[in-house]
Amino acid sequence: MSNALSKPVIVCGGGIGGLAAALALTKQGFKVLVLEQAAELGEIGAGVQFGPNAFAALDALGVGERGRARAVYTDNMAMYDAVDESLVGEIQTGKEFIEFFGNPYAVCHRADVHLSLYEGALETDRIQVKTATTVERVEQHAQGVTVIDAQGHRYEGLAVIGADGVKSVIREQYVGDQPRASGHVVYRAVVDKKDFPVDLQWNSASIWVGPNCHLVHYPLRGGEQYNVVVTFHSRQKEEWSVTTGSYAEVETYFQGISPKARQLIQLPKSWKRWATADRDPIAQWTFGNVTLLGDAAHATLQYLAQGACMAIEDAVTLGEALKVCDTIHDLDFAKAFDLYQRSRITRTARIVLGSREMGRIYHASGVERLVRNSLWAGRTQQEFYQACQWLYGWKVDNCLVKS
Repeated sequence: MSNALSKPVIVCGGGIGGLAAALALTKQGFKVLVLEQAAELGEIGAGVQFGPNAFAALDALGVGERGRARAVYTDNMAMYDAVDESLVGEIQTGKEFIEFFGNPYAVCHRADVHLSLYEGALETDRIQVKTATTVERVEQHAQGVTVIDAQGHRYEGLAVIGADGVKSVIREQYVGDQPRASGHVVYRAVVDKKDFPVDLQWNSASIWVGPNCHLVHYPLRGGEQYNVVVTFHSRQKEEWSVTTGSYAEVETYFQGISPKARQLIQLPKSWKRWATADRDPIAQWTFGNVTLLGDAAHATLQYLAQGACMAIEDAVTLGEALKVCDTIHDLDFAKAFDLYQRSRITRTARIVLGSREMGRIYHASGVERLVRNSLWAGRTQQEFYQACQWLYGWKVDNCLVKS
């Protein structure tokens, strides 16, 4: 190994995006140092939805089978009107869906996705993880990069991947913009099957859409648990945060919702409260030997259920760009990082902007609610699939732009 390659690529952030990036880098021959601010590596949150694009990305990272083994495969994605309980639209996710997209649709616990990636990382001796490390800044120089943490420790590397989330320190240093608080508050909880209403124990990723609010539920971990998510437009000014929630607050936002849907808010014994934020899309997230990934690059609201999926796609695309540019030999990270960002900016911006619009559609009221309920009427399954092709049709062999 050359003296230069004795240095690692430094990944700031040990979440889903950070571990996916670490795996992608090792597949291109690099050593990786992951710096994580938490005392232990892990994921907070509850369920995530995984489209065919996410499974294609997990396969490329070598952990697809682990991810599949921990997932629950739903029969459909269904939208219901939370006011009158009518079915607004349904996308069936069985055999025809899998044949169309080449991969399934599934739901799983965030921690299980993270564990699948972490197990993949443990299988290689090229990934070192350092927890309880708060990154403060990056310095670039002719020999590569230096990352400095809050204790003044310095870490020398070839390049930096900023996968440090919505409040990214790396993005703050190079871009300097602020997260955009949405005013939408999300409460998430996991409920054991024995405590979940029998009349809602569906093998479905289900959403109940209502005026300025919605509710989501789907099975986790072999159907032994259910993910419950409720979202509402806050009456107060919000800043991005994760705190402990209260039933008393949630209850006040769902007065006009039908009893069948409203029973969901009475189930959890404890809630996590997310005051959500996204980021306005930017045209540049690569700066020399530093680039951004996942929420640090394109934090999005949850309405397209693609936040984790986009981070894993990012990682695979980054790896492909490094391979195409033969970076392991010439160490020209700037060239590979530029190809990576050009391949991702438009797609991820579409996710960010589309999620904002989908949130508005979900939360429609009055006549707009009636228009929303008519949007998918009479649509065939093939028409649904074709409409989702741009999203779910992502593949490794089409992930790079032609340069």
